[in-house]
Amino acid sequence: MTPVAIQPASRHPHQPWYRILYVQVLIAIALGVLIGHFYPDLGKQLKPLGDGFIALIKMMIAPVIFCTVVHGISSMGDLKRVGRVGLKALIYFETVSTVALAVGLLVGRTLQPGRGFNIDPSTIDAKSVASYVTQAKQEGIVSHLMAIIPDSYLGAIARGDVLQVLLISILSGFAISYLGKAGEPISDAVDKAAKMFFGIIRIIVRAAPLGAFGAMAFTVGAYGLGSLVNLAALIGTFYLTSLLFVLIVLGSIARLAGFSIIRFIAYIKDELLIVLGTSSSETVLPQIMQKMEHLGASRSVVGLVVPTGYSFNLDGTNIYMTLATLFLAQATNTELTIWQELGILGVAMITSKGASGVTGAGFITLAATLSIVPDIPIQSIAILVGIDKFMSECRALTNLVGNGVACVVISLSEGELDKAALHETMAHPLEIGEALEPGGAA
Repeated sequence: MTPVAIQPASRHPHQPWYRILYVQVLIAIALGVLIGHFYPDLGKQLKPLGDGFIALIKMMIAPVIFCTVVHGISSMGDLKRVGRVGLKALIYFETVSTVALAVGLLVGRTLQPGRGFNIDPSTIDAKSVASYVTQAKQEGIVSHLMAIIPDSYLGAIARGDVLQVLLISILSGFAISYLGKAGEPISDAVDKAAKMFFGIIRIIVRAAPLGAFGAMAFTVGAYGLGSLVNLAALIGTFYLTSLLFVLIVLGSIARLAGFSIIRFIAYIKDELLIVLGTSSSETVLPQIMQKMEHLGASRSVVGLVVPTGYSFNLDGTNIYMTLATLFLAQATNTELTIWQELGILGVAMITSKGASGVTGAGFITLAATLSIVPDIPIQSIAILVGIDKFMSECRALTNLVGNGVACVVISLSEGELDKAALHETMAHPLEIGEALEPGGAA
């Protein structure tokens, strides 16, 4: 499939800089930091702006995934290809996710950001993390797998659980495909509904600067820039590790696939800025799917790879898991053998699959990992409460880049993307919320 390249002449070249959405988001983030720092009480009161924007986007995620996957599979024709794409995606996710876990473990062992804290676990007030610990203990492999099955067909869409929606979407797509010609009107109706949902999203994303402003003002107002100082070693180590992972690991994967990771990051810069402001990669799930289709990926591949990646390909969360676990061990002077550390990596490979793009999910997953590794006192995660919001931003940014690269790589392996057209399209990306041209990549 070859995308229709959007030429610069069709992109409103004389648009004033202040009307460009990513510029508005940048300004909003800066203003949010200033308000939160100088007027913290006001910053805390602005929290509903960020929460409201996230809620508006989240209400559209389930119908967008449902329509995209159902129409993609039902119109694909070759159902064996669906299974092939799914298998490729899972193998890719597991491989890259394991590398991310190993990178976090290696950096934690080498730089030892927690060394010298000498924290006595008995002096830590565990009340602030009691809810996380309780939720983590309730999580298990069997319960997590069972949770993928919704209690009803419509219940999955109503709750917006990504994996549940993906399950019923795949089943529906196969069922419509088996109907043959009788299923074509249903597939067409689903496609028309998808266009309507994307139209709603184009309206909502115009409020992204307002959401980013409120979320950033609350974060700085509630936790303060001073909360960064005490744990600067961990924050700096995590951000640096994630950056190197994106540039070296994902960059190498991108180069082998024939495209530039820097060019790709520039292509999704609008989405990255919204994630930076809201600390959640879910806020741009529909938009990133739209941009992957604009590159030339089929709707079925995008619908399978991107939503599944939000639960199974969380590179940033994986780096955080092993790095934060070693940090807490070092901070509480808990000595771990190499076999215990490898055990942590093995446990994290399982528990990380329960995380999602929602803010705070990485913290719950960390608690789940520590509950299975008794050597490290679980109450020690209270140390990280004050900085988790700042860490969440880096997790979400890394996760988003990782899932985008995965979608491009798997689409290339399916022969869907022409590399020359891919480079041209990356050079002239859609502005977030802009409609795809008729007859384009979708």
